[in-house]
Amino acid sequence: MRSPGKIKGRQIAAPTISARLSSHVTLEAQADGSIAACFDGYSTGLGKFNPGLIDRAQALRTGLPFTSFASNGSVSDKEIDLLVRRLARRGLLEYRLARSGERNDQVVIEPQIPDYWPQTSKLADADVVVLSRFAYLRRRGNEMILESPRAGALFRICDPKVASALTLLATPQKISKLRRQDSFPGLELLALLMDCQILFKIEADSDGLRANEGDDNLVLWDFHDLLFHARSTEGRQANPLGGLYPCAGVMPPPPAVRPRWPGKKIDLGKFATPSETMSPVAKLLRERHSTRDFDDQHPITLAELAQFLDNTARVLSKWESPLDLGGDGPVIAYTTRPYPSGGSSYELELYLAAANCEGLGRGFYHYDADRHALVPIEVRPQDFDAMLNSAEFAMDAPGAPQILVTIAARFDRISWKYSSLAYSLILKDVGVLIQTFYMMATDMGLGGCAIGTNNIDLFARMTGIDFHIEGPVGQFAIGRGAQEQT
Repeated sequence: MRSPGKIKGRQIAAPTISARLSSHVTLEAQADGSIAACFDGYSTGLGKFNPGLIDRAQALRTGLPFTSFASNGSVSDKEIDLLVRRLARRGLLEYRLARSGERNDQVVIEPQIPDYWPQTSKLADADVVVLSRFAYLRRRGNEMILESPRAGALFRICDPKVASALTLLATPQKISKLRRQDSFPGLELLALLMDCQILFKIEADSDGLRANEGDDNLVLWDFHDLLFHARSTEGRQANPLGGLYPCAGVMPPPPAVRPRWPGKKIDLGKFATPSETMSPVAKLLRERHSTRDFDDQHPITLAELAQFLDNTARVLSKWESPLDLGGDGPVIAYTTRPYPSGGSSYELELYLAAANCEGLGRGFYHYDADRHALVPIEVRPQDFDAMLNSAEFAMDAPGAPQILVTIAARFDRISWKYSSLAYSLILKDVGVLIQTFYMMATDMGLGGCAIGTNNIDLFARMTGIDFHIEGPVGQFAIGRGAQEQT
């Protein structure tokens, strides 16, 4: 018998990564030699470039391969690299992955954070990889999307074979074994997924997938909690955010008051307390309102800020209790503070951006609730201004707040104990604390306003803390109100 020889398979070209303008973006040359990106009725300048670059840049409409330019190449290559990176920083690019010569996309990468740039992690045949437990596939319109709250980009799956290959990665797979699959999407895609932490490497004999993905703080997160944290805030997603009335053309506005239930009503009006005998707390509740305009000629004072924090957030007492798990459980430390907290966790921390406070320098501070003290944190001026400007925009206010309180959560403090509802409890605690802030501001004759958005990526840059370890979950503006508001 003749010994079987090696079967030579068809050589398939490796996929290449190309930069491509987002579908709503066009490039226009200006009279002064600069290039502008135009989208949705707006334009943003990208700088001046050599004549003729605009012609080469038009290749960005269909996709400009990374291999066709480099920052260390010719003058033209350096300029196109600079232009592409400026477009990337403004979130105006997507990246296509396709085999050379093929018109159809295999995958399209959509950045979710401003500084995303495709990187390929090194992979060897002996490496074992598996999908992150935070990764998920979903339908978006007529598209299939792969994403993760940890990723800096999402992946639009255009080739059904890629989706098929991803199902194999629900269990650990050796690269050499994956290569033999007919649906193998190529090392390039796997390396891109690795860079976005949608895939991760494990040891060949590992069986603790949750413990092997990330640090101890990440182990404590449930999938749905981290997803909600990342997708309901600014900083790590590119979806439209805020009061945009997305359903205004689809259905009428829901009523302010629920339609009445049928049946005989029991009138409670006869039990109402006369206003002249109403308790101080009841009066405060009725007087509470949001203030968006502050009197910068007469700002809040450091003494008032100290009183406000003392009455709302400082540690009043500390105690310990052993955990009874049927054996020798750990001893857990607790505190008591002026507002209630689920399980006495008190996971919330306060960070203050002081813009205009008499007696306190302009800057960013952490409130040490145990010592009742402010600790300055050095931050970049542009990040400090961005935080204040974002709050001003969110409040639709004529100016920045005098003090912006960012409410952050130490997520491990509550997720160490609670399963499935940890993030839900954190948001309940935020609501309780914000109402406490409102009550105290009203009592002190100050103005306050809750703010519905916050930027988790900006906060991470300012504090140097990873977004999954400690991050913002609420904001509150405080200062001296300019006038009575409703």
